Amino acid sequence: MVDPKVPILPALRWGVDQLTHTFAHFGYGFLPWAIQSWRRVQVERNVPYRPTGRRHHWLDVYRPRDTNELLPTVMYIHGGAFSMMSKDTHRVMAYVLASQGYQVFNVNYRLGPIHTYPKPLMDAISALEWVLDHGERHGADTTRLSIMGESAGANLTAALTYCATQPRAESFARSVFERNAQIRCAAPMYGVLDLHDIERFWRDPHKSERLAGWIKREMRGTAYSYLGRRAARALEFPLASPLRLLESPPSLQGRPLPPFFSTVGTADPLMSDTIRLKEALESRGTECELHVFRGEIHAFNVMLWRTAAREQWRSLFRFLGRHMGVNPEPKLMPVPYQPYVSLAEVLAD
Repeated sequence: MVDPKVPILPALRWGVDQLTHTFAHFGYGFLPWAIQSWRRVQVERNVPYRPTGRRHHWLDVYRPRDTNELLPTVMYIHGGAFSMMSKDTHRVMAYVLASQGYQVFNVNYRLGPIHTYPKPLMDAISALEWVLDHGERHGADTTRLSIMGESAGANLTAALTYCATQPRAESFARSVFERNAQIRCAAPMYGVLDLHDIERFWRDPHKSERLAGWIKREMRGTAYSYLGRRAARALEFPLASPLRLLESPPSLQGRPLPPFFSTVGTADPLMSDTIRLKEALESRGTECELHVFRGEIHAFNVMLWRTAAREQWRSLFRFLGRHMGVNPEPKLMPVPYQPYVSLAEVLAD
């Protein structure tokens, strides 16, 4: 029997990563032509945001073909448990956003467990600073900027937004705070936002029977991928757990946080972190629009053919529209009903 305390095998993660990149290579060869709204999107690939020559420091630029205007801008940070995936596997997110009229910078960053904290966050900071410095020449309106990411990318999104608005002692975080970037909103979705005490997700006996052993190993592996052997000392690295910072009293020297949007499915083992995020932000007086979808799994919004995914995107675009000054009604297929449930219903369950 496999010891549930052992993180998921690196070889298995490597296999999953290779599989998803292979699918992306072939799938995105025809999908942009098969989906009508994606045909109107132009892509500039592999733009370096740091002069290292390494693919970890590349980003892709997506924007509608039929405009020369400066567009409201999204910087997207992909997920993948801090050890897998890339901007290439997450092209679907960029295409959907750009097809709705947004300029998208879809970024890579260094991955663990080779490159552990704070390197991924440092890369996210560097990418944001590059967007602020060079985005306009690519067609971005950097005064209408949103940061977005899912899963591990949600952690980096929340931490980056925090660094941009709150002063920190970490030297690598100071520059982005001093930039005073005009971040209109942030959208960390179904993220692992607190790496301290990962076992809290299944310590509840009512949940332990529903959480498979391989999921537990995967979640431990996620913490290990970001912090390495320091995972047991996660509290020593506050920016690796941005949720805990958001739950703490705000700094008197900080600036107001932007509005947040988040989403999660009730079948996602990370749901509790997303609910805590909403509670933490609201306790600070910060807007957090949360949509919880009954029965949906982790990363459900990638499955665009499903009702819940389409409704999640519609809700997100309405949120972006309100805060970024664009048409809030997305040009997506209508959905017959709203499958999400209220937070009160989730807590009552």
